Amino acid sequence: MLATATVLVDVARSLREGFFMFWETLWPLVLGFGLSGAVQAFVSRDSMRRRLGDHRAPAVVRASGYGMVSSSCSYAASAMAKSLLAKGADYIAAMVFMFASTNLVIELGIVLIVLMGWQFAVSEFVGGIIMIFLLATLGALWLRGRLVVQASERLREAEAEHEHEHGAPASEDGAPGLKVRLQSVADWTDSATYTMSDLTMVRRELLIGYAVAGFLAVLVPTSVWQAVFITGHGFWTSVENAIVGPFIAIISFVCSIGNVPLAAALWKGGISFGGVIAFIFADLIAFPLLLIYRRYYGTRLMLRMLVVFWALMSTAGLLTELLFQAAGLVPTVRPTTIAPAHFSWNYTTYLNLIFLALFGVLYWLYRNRERLGGGDRYARDPVCGMQVETAQAPATVVHAGERHFFCSDRCAERFELGLDTTEEGRQSGAARAHH
Repeated sequence: MLATATVLVDVARSLREGFFMFWETLWPLVLGFGLSGAVQAFVSRDSMRRRLGDHRAPAVVRASGYGMVSSSCSYAASAMAKSLLAKGADYIAAMVFMFASTNLVIELGIVLIVLMGWQFAVSEFVGGIIMIFLLATLGALWLRGRLVVQASERLREAEAEHEHEHGAPASEDGAPGLKVRLQSVADWTDSATYTMSDLTMVRRELLIGYAVAGFLAVLVPTSVWQAVFITGHGFWTSVENAIVGPFIAIISFVCSIGNVPLAAALWKGGISFGGVIAFIFADLIAFPLLLIYRRYYGTRLMLRMLVVFWALMSTAGLLTELLFQAAGLVPTVRPTTIAPAHFSWNYTTYLNLIFLALFGVLYWLYRNRERLGGGDRYARDPVCGMQVETAQAPATVVHAGERHFFCSDRCAERFELGLDTTEEGRQSGAARAHH
């Protein structure tokens, strides 16, 4: 009985810690996703695709900029990179877009500032730029050749076949100018829908991230982290931590912004500054995404991507730590707690209330988008809830005479699997009724 009570107390403490981590970052989440939704609604996808035909410096800068204003979801980023490649973009430019869209986005920086400190937010952007530079130079030496050419050709052939069967996507060339769109209530409803769909899409990652971080912060003693991440060996400690950080990301299965709470727990546990940055970078090699790369590009290229990405993420994390050490910007004190133990009337509470009111406005726009004239060019992914521009949807499925649009092949396959399961259930039920 006593053991059961102790377990229940530990679970309650862990869940409380996870909840207050969420409470500390509630207003940054609303702000970040709100800004991201607005940018996604007003940035042209056609322009994005047309201007990434190589990986020279101007194209790399453009790919980085496009990634910065895109959704931070790792799954959506991988699907968009595949779509860019299928439309004729350069492979390295598409990978740069994917790196930027998960490491240089607004909401990530804001949440890092609030949960871990401004040094981590700045280091994430500095390290992200370093990682993209390494990808476009050294990484390009390894991510090339026959495997890349064959993968690109397969994707472009599949895209050409899709356009032949269903027609080429509509162009945005005739769309109203940005100034007109910013004054349109209908376009702002589309922005609100992007915000809601992005939150819906990453809700699982956020839930797992905060819950697991709460358990790690409360239940895992410092001695365990010191066994995983070596300490007391100077430069070699930094090297080992930067290498092991991405491995933790691979096996954690948490992608997107959901790995920030885990990063906070690791930092509290003793991982080096560079190891934290490498861990955050590595959401793009979490195990579910490796399976997606295998489907998109083939097993051999996926394994090459894993090795190159891991090396780039660890190197960027290590170089960022060395730069910040030289500048005296690495925090010298680790937190004893990550989140407060109770509610209090401070700036966090006031900001949360203000942004909850803003969230209510966005939700009202989202719920009334059709009445206000929005949603004409968009559909909702029935699996993950992401808003998808119908003309640029990475995947579509026709069922019962109705076309459904998806943010990625992963969601389309899960939808078709659900249809198959439902059909099997109906057949089984009919058979039992017959007997």
